[in-house]
Amino acid sequence: MHDVAIIGAGVIGCALAYTLSSYDLSLVLIEKENDVAMGASRANTAIIHAGYDPAPKTLMGKLNVEGMRLCYQLCQELDVEHRNTGSLVVAFEESQVNLLKTLLHQGIENGCRGLEIIDGEQARLREPNLSKEILAALWAPEAGVINPWEFALAMAEVAVRNGLAFMPNTEVTGLQWQSDHYEILRGEAPPVKARFVVNAAGVNSDRIHQMVAPPAFEIIPTRGEYYLLDRTVGPLVQSIIFHSPTTRGKGVTVSPTIHDNFLIGPNSEILEDRTDTGVTRKALDHIKDMAVQMVPSLDLSANIRNYAGVRANSKQGDFFIGMSAEHFLDLAAIKSPGLTCAPSIARLASDLLEEAGLPMKEKSSWQGGRRVIRFKEIPEEERQVFIKNNPLYGRVICRCETITEGEIVAVMEREIPPVSIDGVKRRAGTGMGRCQGGFCGPRVLEILARESNREPLSIEEDGRGSLILTGETKGGCARV
Repeated sequence: MHDVAIIGAGVIGCALAYTLSSYDLSLVLIEKENDVAMGASRANTAIIHAGYDPAPKTLMGKLNVEGMRLCYQLCQELDVEHRNTGSLVVAFEESQVNLLKTLLHQGIENGCRGLEIIDGEQARLREPNLSKEILAALWAPEAGVINPWEFALAMAEVAVRNGLAFMPNTEVTGLQWQSDHYEILRGEAPPVKARFVVNAAGVNSDRIHQMVAPPAFEIIPTRGEYYLLDRTVGPLVQSIIFHSPTTRGKGVTVSPTIHDNFLIGPNSEILEDRTDTGVTRKALDHIKDMAVQMVPSLDLSANIRNYAGVRANSKQGDFFIGMSAEHFLDLAAIKSPGLTCAPSIARLASDLLEEAGLPMKEKSSWQGGRRVIRFKEIPEEERQVFIKNNPLYGRVICRCETITEGEIVAVMEREIPPVSIDGVKRRAGTGMGRCQGGFCGPRVLEILARESNREPLSIEEDGRGSLILTGETKGGCARV
């Protein structure tokens, strides 16, 4: 019997698991996919939002600024890649300048620091590649960029280190209240039992909610598509550039990443199929037009990948957080700035669970913190000594990102080891560069199979069922 079962291992579920792992509780994190951060937590704009965009009286407005500051703190403690870049929301006409004034007042009320509206000339002094047509911009110095899946993984790893049970490949098919606990049904497998259940199921959070309570909100799955540009485009912009927002979202951005690439996007498209992460030419052309309006020198021929994520938007336009049934907590309808708000949502959820009767006794021996070896960041004069002590760090597997075999083996030894090629990518950074795994993919597969004692034919590219190899040829070589 677990004290708390968290359904969904996106950044919200992982943040709550991390927070609760410091208490003397039995915890289980249930995820239908084969890894952490497989939904919107890995396919987003990777931004730490400053906090001016949400209306002050919403949960988003109340949680954004606290979450932003906790994000920076946790990134330091958990060795998560991040950068405080600041952001600019740009305006091309007077109506958009008036919107900047609204955002400024909202941000001040929400607790943002250092916000100011600057004219177009000042904006171009900060970012010389901005369009000459920009009249004004809102400068937000507290915004930044983050590695979103590493953030979720780091919190989940610490939670596992402190006793959390992680159950991937486990789809919840029903919830039954049994007088003092829930039975969490998972197909033909035996049910998981827990005294409290937390719904952090992202785009499927309304479906999980309706297993125990009447409909209270509706998820409107909304796809956002992106370009990822090669770092060879050079220093286009140093800060995050936002187009003026609309009711559908924060608008198209031109944003640096923590790996010195650039993300361009997203659009906003309501879906019928919640799993549809395809990209379309129409959407990409729209994104291109909006981005080039902000940064005319933008060269999208440097694109190395397109991808899409599905956001858990809802008709109410805010997070849905609260106890909806006996011992059942919804952390639902979490859209942007959900990534930024994750730590503050976890704090709020912890308080709500305690109010509902969950005993919260702090552990005497909680093990926090995390450190990651990134070989290319080791000073040149120290590398040879490092390689002498561990020769695997002398063998580069991913040439684009200079990722070594030692780093891949190290992630296999972490609390939640990868089970797929992209699982290694999210932890070690292989396949993140220009060739997108074209060169290093077969070697990563070989190392993954070897270190996990699995057959190469069982290795997946990413999610469940994405097998890479179909069989062996007569000579014993794998067939794709």
